[in-house]
Parts: sequence; structure tokens; C-alpha cells
Amino acid sequence: MSTFVFKSGNSNYTPVSNIFIDRFMPKARGEFVKVYLLGLKYCVSGELGVSSQIMASALHLLETDLLNAWNYWSDENVVKIIPIDNMGNYSIEFLDLTNSPSENQEDINLLEELNKNSTKDMLQDIERLLGRPLSSKEMTMYISWLKDFSFSPEIILLLIQYCASKGKTDCRYIEKIAIAWFDAKIKNIDDAQSFIKKHEDKWIKIRKILGYLGIKDAEIMKPQEDMLHKWINTYNFPLDVIYKACDVCFQRINKADFKYIDGILGSWNKEGLKTVEAIDSKDTKKTYYPNNFNKNNNVNKATNSTFNNFKQRSYNFKDLEKKLLGWDNKDD
Repeated sequence: MSTFVFKSGNSNYTPVSNIFIDRFMPKARGEFVKVYLLGLKYCVSGELGVSSQIMASALHLLETDLLNAWNYWSDENVVKIIPIDNMGNYSIEFLDLTNSPSENQEDINLLEELNKNSTKDMLQDIERLLGRPLSSKEMTMYISWLKDFSFSPEIILLLIQYCASKGKTDCRYIEKIAIAWFDAKIKNIDDAQSFIKKHEDKWIKIRKILGYLGIKDAEIMKPQEDMLHKWINTYNFPLDVIYKACDVCFQRINKADFKYIDGILGSWNKEGLKTVEAIDSKDTKKTYYPNNFNKNNNVNKATNSTFNNFKQRSYNFKDLEKKLLGWDNKDD
């Protein structure tokens, strides 16, 4: 649990900067905005500090969501967050947004661009795909891709359609996909369609593996995603082989452990075992069990054998009872 200490004044109302509303709020996630507003309320009301548990309970969020929100606003230069100690406590200062640098819009004259029929048509098509009107910031962003990314209007529309088909119409998500396409050197519709197919095929397999393990794809972290990518694309294992590695993992440790599964698949890949049949036809105990597993079993067996071979003695329990009670020196 963390504690957030606010540098503040004292007021019965919470003033919110119009700059925050116009520039920062539209592109932020809803829970991040909630954290900012509640923190601002604590700040201006003179609250010295509040625990993450109390804030999370008030907003119906996880405590990790709070820290993610504060880190986001820190990256946006909206607040200044400073660790106070090593116990997870932070000092949070709300910055004056009037002095924040204006966003770089590459000197795009929006009114001039809207006079171009091709640009105007593209933006109207984007609005239809997203099912909502575009802000001036969004219009500027899409227009900038024509020059900065060398995207044609057709590629931009395909990108928007792809995001909308996944139910992702957030401006930041769309921008993230556009950057990924640019990094992948997509220049035409064929490149874009090939990229979509390859990416979707990978994620279809990943979702099937996660479903087999009982894990949602939203719950995995980047290192786990990298392991899944290695199993599918680097090792080129079919799904049934990966499922078998998962089964072995469950049999051994009774839970889904990515490192354990990765060790199993790494061993199979090293030995060239690429099918379930090849794995089943080979004695793979050394391959997918820890090296000390057989040793421990042998120790247990040896221990059991020694115990069983020990010659048990018989006792006269009446004589023992007399000795314990001190009756052995007395007459019966």
C-alpha cells in the first residue's frame, strides 16, 4: 500500500484547468482522468496525504491502476511525482499547465488541408468508421501521417478499419498501431494486409495457448509475450506440442509457469523433437523434468528400501511398563 502526499492549498471546490480539459483529458484513459480529478480535489482541499487503498476504494480501481495513472500524468508533464522513501510513498505536485509546451503539430494548417477534397473525404470516412466526429487534434494527427509516415489515404483508412474491427477506437491506440506499421515499413495496401494477417495469426495462436492455460491475454506481461512469440515463431512448435508442454508443467508443479514451460520446449527444440509423436516415442524424462527429479525419487526409494529392510524388534510391553513405573524392583 502506498501513500500519496499532495502539495496544496485549501478550497471548498476543485478548479480544473481548461488546458487539461482541452488538451490532456480527451486522449487519456477514463480511469486516469478519475485519479487526476480525485487527487486534485485532495490537493486543493488541503489534504496532507491519502493512502492508495482509500483512493482505489473510492474510485473502484486497483491500487496498481493508481500508480499507473500517476506515472502517466508524470510522463505528460501534468504532475510531478517524487518517491519519498523505499516504502512506496510519493510526493505529488500538480504543475501549472499554462506554461506547458504546446503540442507539435508540424505547422499543419488545418483549414487549408480541409479545403483539399482528398483529405476532407479521408477524414469523413474515418468519422464513419469510428462512429463519432473527430477532434481537431485527431484531424491534425491523421493528416500528419500522409507526410511523416508516407501513408496513403487508403492505408490510413485500412488502419482505422482494422482498429475499429477490434473495438479499439481510442486515439492513442490507433496512433500506436500507426507507429508499428511505420516501423514495419508498410508502403502499400498489400504490405498492410500481409502485416495484419501475420500479426493476427500470431495472436490467434497466443490466445489459444492462453485459453488452454486459463489465462486472459490482457493479463500477460511483455516477457511472457516474448516467450509465446519464441515458442510459435522461433521454435516453430505446433499448438499440440505446446499444449503437451503445458500438460507436463501442470503434472509436475500443478500450475501454469511460463519459465517451466519454456524450459521444456527449449529442451525439446534442442533435441529436434517437433511433434507429439516424436516426444512420445522417446524417453523424455530427462528432457522435461528437472535434473534432480530422478535423483530425489531414487533417494526416496533408497530411504523406503532401507526402512523396509530394517529388522524390527519385538518388545515385552508389560516389562517396559514395569520399568517405567519403577515396579521392576518390587515384587509382583
